[in-house]
Amino acid sequence: MNKVYVFAAQGMEEIECLTQVDLLRRSGMEVVLTAVGGDLTIQGSHGIIIQADATIEEVNLSDADALVLPGGMPGTLNLQADETLAAALKKAAGTGIWICAICAAPRVLGHLGLLDGQTATCYPGCESYLTGAVTTENPVEVSGQFITSRGVGTAIPFALKIIEKLEGAECAQKIEKSIVFG
Repeated sequence: MNKVYVFAAQGMEEIECLTQVDLLRRSGMEVVLTAVGGDLTIQGSHGIIIQADATIEEVNLSDADALVLPGGMPGTLNLQADETLAAALKKAAGTGIWICAICAAPRVLGHLGLLDGQTATCYPGCESYLTGAVTTENPVEVSGQFITSRGVGTAIPFALKIIEKLEGAECAQKIEKSIVFG
C-alpha cells in the first residue's frame, strides 16, 4: 500500500488539502494528514478547523511514497519556514518519492532549489518563486518526480494525477467516475 503524507500548516487552503486526503484515501492509499507547526489543530485560510493525524515531528517520513503540499496563504509561507519539512523535501529529491505541490506551494520547492530544470505550474503570480523551473499555465504538470498544480479549481485533477502515478491509470479513472468528475 502506498503511503502519502499531506502537510497542513496554519492558513493552508482547505480544499487543496482535504481534496487530496479524501481522494487519495478513496483510492486505498494510507494517507497521513501531517501538521506542520507543532499543533494538531489547524485553521485554514478560510477559518475551517481541521484535526491532523500527527505532527511532522511524530512521523517517520522515510516510508513515504509521496509528499503533498497544499497551498494557500499564509499556509505556504508556514510550510516554507518549517526546517523539518525542508529537510524531508531535500532528502526526497532524487529518489522515487513523488513530491507534489499545488497553488502557491510550488514556491516552497523553488525556494529549496528543487525545481531547477523541471516544468512546473502554480497559482498565477507565483511563477517568479519557482526558481530554475520552466513554468506553464497547465492545470497540472508532471516533471521528473514532481507533480504541481494551479489552485483550488485544479485540486481534483491534481489528486487524480497523484493517484494515477501511485496506483495506476485504472484506479484514477475509477475514482474519477465514482465522484462524477469530468
